[in-house]
Amino acid sequence: MSEFFDIYDESLAHIGVKEREQVHRDGDWHQAFHCWVVGRAPDGAPFVILQKRGTYVNYPGKVDVSAAGHLAAGELPRDGIRELQEELGLHVPFEALVPLGRRVGIAKLGDFIDCQICHVYLYESAQPLAVYDYQREEIAGLLQLPLAAGIRLLSGRASTVRVPALGLGSATVQVRAHDFIQSIDNYALKALLLIQRYFAGETDLWI
Repeated sequence: MSEFFDIYDESLAHIGVKEREQVHRDGDWHQAFHCWVVGRAPDGAPFVILQKRGTYVNYPGKVDVSAAGHLAAGELPRDGIRELQEELGLHVPFEALVPLGRRVGIAKLGDFIDCQICHVYLYESAQPLAVYDYQREEIAGLLQLPLAAGIRLLSGRASTVRVPALGLGSATVQVRAHDFIQSIDNYALKALLLIQRYFAGETDLWI
């Protein structure tokens, strides 16, 4: 069944509705939902849950935001909450999310052009990594990245970090900076720095 997206011009004015494949063929601006799931280890150290993308999706095997997905035509950002349920098995109200603003993302993979207006959120969960029920059709497994180690890694101050893992054949795995989806705006690092501010008690957060 075809999936349709709302599309926008460069000033983010709505200009119509288009089928998903055509949107990515033509590079039309469309909306997406991102949520970074975070928590605290028993010693109080903050971490972020990340997904390792599966084989049959874009960016196979890459490390990505906790949960993400497109918004279909007519949907609002709050409708993206389903991605937490579908991808991670988390049933939470939209009101429990911390809004981090919007991010403009642009990527090109061959003939696939992705121009996203991403509505970005944060959610703090006390759920242990071992009990996450992730979407195995699209996700290879999950990682629990210690926040401080992740910032060192993505800022170039560490070459690798070993992190707890779920579904990846070992209780821990090595992660390197180039395992993450690369972006011109260093999105992953910016998100971790924002999460660091969240755990420091700041409330004026914007991606």
